[in-house]
Amino acid sequence: MMLKKNIFILSITVLLFNRCSDVFLQEKQDFSRTTEFVYNDFHGAQSRVDNLYALILPSATSGVDWKNVSSGSADDQSKSTEEYGGFTNFIDPNVILTSTNVPGYFYQELKTQNNPHGLIRNCNDIIQGVTASTLSEKEKELLIGQALFFRAWCNLRMVRFYGGIPLIKERQDVIVGDDEGLSLSIPRSSAKECMEFIYDDLQKAGEYLPVRWSESDFGRITSGAAFALQGRAKLLYASPVFNRSDESSRWEDAYLSNKTAISRLEEGGFGLAFLDVSQNEKINGSNWGKMFSVTSGNPEAVFVTLYNNVKQSGNTNLNKNNGWEQSIRPSNAHGSGGKTPTATIIDLFPMSDGKRPVSSTVEYNRNAFMLNRDPRFYQTFAFTGVRWAFNGDPTSLNVIQYPYKGESYALWNYAWYSNQSDLEKSNTSGYGADGLANSYRGVYIRKRSDDYDLNNSPLYNYNASVGNFFEVSAAPYMEIRFAEVLLNFAESACGAGHYSEAINALKDIRRRVGYTEENNFGLDTDLDGNRQKLFDAILYERQIELAYEGKRYDDMHRWMLWDGGTGVVEGQPSTWNLTGFGGNTCTYLGVEPFNGKIREGLELRVANSVDGYIGGASPDKDPLKDLRPAPWNLKTSVSPSAELIDFYQTKLVRKAKDVDPNDRVITYKPKCYFLGLRDNAQRNNVTLEQTIGWEDIVRGGMGTFDPLAE
Repeated sequence: MMLKKNIFILSITVLLFNRCSDVFLQEKQDFSRTTEFVYNDFHGAQSRVDNLYALILPSATSGVDWKNVSSGSADDQSKSTEEYGGFTNFIDPNVILTSTNVPGYFYQELKTQNNPHGLIRNCNDIIQGVTASTLSEKEKELLIGQALFFRAWCNLRMVRFYGGIPLIKERQDVIVGDDEGLSLSIPRSSAKECMEFIYDDLQKAGEYLPVRWSESDFGRITSGAAFALQGRAKLLYASPVFNRSDESSRWEDAYLSNKTAISRLEEGGFGLAFLDVSQNEKINGSNWGKMFSVTSGNPEAVFVTLYNNVKQSGNTNLNKNNGWEQSIRPSNAHGSGGKTPTATIIDLFPMSDGKRPVSSTVEYNRNAFMLNRDPRFYQTFAFTGVRWAFNGDPTSLNVIQYPYKGESYALWNYAWYSNQSDLEKSNTSGYGADGLANSYRGVYIRKRSDDYDLNNSPLYNYNASVGNFFEVSAAPYMEIRFAEVLLNFAESACGAGHYSEAINALKDIRRRVGYTEENNFGLDTDLDGNRQKLFDAILYERQIELAYEGKRYDDMHRWMLWDGGTGVVEGQPSTWNLTGFGGNTCTYLGVEPFNGKIREGLELRVANSVDGYIGGASPDKDPLKDLRPAPWNLKTSVSPSAELIDFYQTKLVRKAKDVDPNDRVITYKPKCYFLGLRDNAQRNNVTLEQTIGWEDIVRGGMGTFDPLAE
C-alpha cells in the first residue's frame, strides 16, 4: 500500500473499560509515534498495545465501514438480509454499482488514522519494536501476540470483501524525496497468500498468549480468541464463495482450528454462559438473554469490547459508552425509538419444538405470533403486552408520552386509525398507544437488552432530569462469543464429514435454552450422514442464535444465498463456476434464493370488532386502553396468560406493512461477492489491480484481479 508522505498519526484515545477492567486501560498518551527505546520498557510497550484496543476494538452500535464490523444495527449489510427492511446499494435493482459509489472498506484517506492500513502500520510498529527490544522473551510474546491478533483482524476484514489485498508485513516509513512514496506501493496478493499470512499471525498469537488473563485484564486477547478468529477465517475460506469446488481439505483445516479454539477456550474457563439454571429460566430464555449484560468474567465473551458508564463532561474523554440500549428502547421509555425487525424473520423463528413453523407439529398462529416459540424469540423481540422493565422514572418529566415508571413498564404497541382508508394501506401508519404516536414499531428488537427483570444492577445510568436515559451504558459487546465458536466448529465439522461432532455442538447450543434429549433437542433425526441437510440446520441455527449480532450478512455472503452462486460477473473465468455444492448453494441446502423476494413488516392493529376501533390521533382515543390484560412477565411466567392470548385473538389483527417498495425486489449483484476497489484507492496506489467485474480507472477497461486465483 502506498502512503504518500504520510505517517499515520493516531489521535489521543482513552479507553476505560468497565469497573472490573480499568487497570490496563487507564488514560493513554499518544504512543503512535515512538522511538525504539520505548519498547525496552514493558509498561511503555504495553501502552502501545493498549492503544490498539482503543483504536481497533469493534463498536457495539456503529454501522459497517472501513473500521467497524456490522454489529446488529440497520446498516447496509444487515438491510441486505431478512433481519431489516430497506434497500441498499447491494440489493437495489435500480442502482448500478461502480468504483465511484461502491462502499470503501479498503481505503479512506491518507491523513490521520482513517485507513485500515494505518491501523496495520501501528501493529507492525509494535511487532518490530518489541522484537528488537531488550524485553524478556515472555514479555515479548505477550505483547507481540496481541499485536498479531489485531493485524490479522484488520487484514481478514478486507480479505472477506476483496479476496486479495496488499500485505503490509513491515512498518512503512516514508522518506522525503523517495519518488513520492512510489517505492512503497505494494500490489495485491492472492487470497490464498493473504489467508496463509492471517493464519500464521493467529497461530503465533495463539501460541504466545495465555488461555486466560487475570481478572484486572479481562477483555484482553487470549489464546482461545486467537484460534477462534483463525477458525472463523478458515471457515470463510472453506465456504462456497472462496471454495467453489468444495475442496475437502479446507473444511478439515477449519475443523481442526475450531477444535483447537474450543479446547483452548475451555482450558481458560470459557464456555456457554448460564447452563446451570432452572428449566423455567431456559424455557423463557431468561438465562440466554441476561448473558449480554455480564461484564467481567463472562465465559461467553471470547472477543469483547468493554464499556463504562462514565458520562462525558467538559473537555474530558473518560467516557466510553455503549449506545445499544438507547437505540432499541421505545420512545415512551425515552429511548431513541427502537429498531424494527421484518415479518420475515419473525415468521422463520422456530416453534417451541425447535422446528421451523412450516414443518413444526406445533400450530403457528400468525396473529398471536408470540405463542409457543423458541425461547430465544422472547429475548430477541418485544411485542404487544410484554413487560420490558428498566431502572428509571420517565414520569418525572410530567409528559404524557412517558406513562410508566421503569419497574412497571409494559409495551402496548398496537395501532389504530383515524379512517378506514388508512387502515387498509400497507404504506400508512396509524397511531400508537401510550404516547408512541407515529413512532411505534409493530415489533421491537430486544436482543442484547439490559432488561431490569434479568439484571437488577443495570449497567446504564438512567437519569430523566438531565437527559441521559440509556445512553450512558457499560454493557459489553461480544464480537465473538462461545456459541459462535461452537457453530463455526459445527459447520466446519459438517464440511469435513465429522457429522456426529457437528450434531453434538448443535445439541449443546440448544440444551442451554431448554431443549432435551426427549425430542432430540428439536433437531431432525436424519441429520447424521446427510451433509446438505446438516449444513442447512447449522445455518438455520446461526440465523436464530446470532440474530442481530451482525453475522447474517457474512453467512449469506459465504454461502452466496442471494442467487445460489449462479450469477455471472462480466469477465469471470471458468474457475468461478460452482463445481461443488451441486452447482447451486440454495438448491443444495434446500432453501429459496433471497433475490426476487419482497420483505414485509407487521403491526398489530385494533380489530374492527372493537367498539370505536376507528379513533382520532390522540391518546384518549385508544379503544383498548381500558381492556388490556395484565402484561406478560417473561421471568416469572413461561407462557402468556389466557387473558393476553384472548386479547390477541379478539382485539387485535395482524397487518402487513411495507418495508421494501412494492415495485422493487431484492436484487443482490453477483459482483458484490468480491467488491471492487473504490476509485480513490486505485489513484493512491497505481499498482493495484481492479477486481474482475469492476471498471479499472487507472488502466481502463475492466478489472483483471482474480480473487480466487492461487
